[in-house]
Amino acid sequence: MLEAVRSALTPSVVESLFALAFGFAIAGTAASAYELVWRHFPSFRMLEVGPVPARFAAIPLLIFTAPFIIMRNTLRGRRFDHRPPAFVMVATVIAGLWSLMSGTVVVMALTALINV
Repeated sequence: MLEAVRSALTPSVVESLFALAFGFAIAGTAASAYELVWRHFPSFRMLEVGPVPARFAAIPLLIFTAPFIIMRNTLRGRRFDHRPPAFVMVATVIAGLWSLMSGTVVVMALTALINV
């Protein structure tokens, strides 16, 4: 059994797991830093309100905080609106994939910085 686990953990799988973890960590850190400065959590409504330059400035923040926002909204909706478990599962998969993508960008940037 241990040999099967070792053969399944190839370097690319480990790198993907690190990217997933980095994605969620960056999302939580960026959302908490935003909340520390502005006293409220970021949300996707930042794209709808305010002047146009502020909306464009919110895009990079929302790109990296999206997994946190999706999971926060999903868990709040599950608790208060009694959403079905299938909805929570789909939202978790979307947040995980988004976290994997943003984490891959962070891992690639760190790798490039280390190799310079």
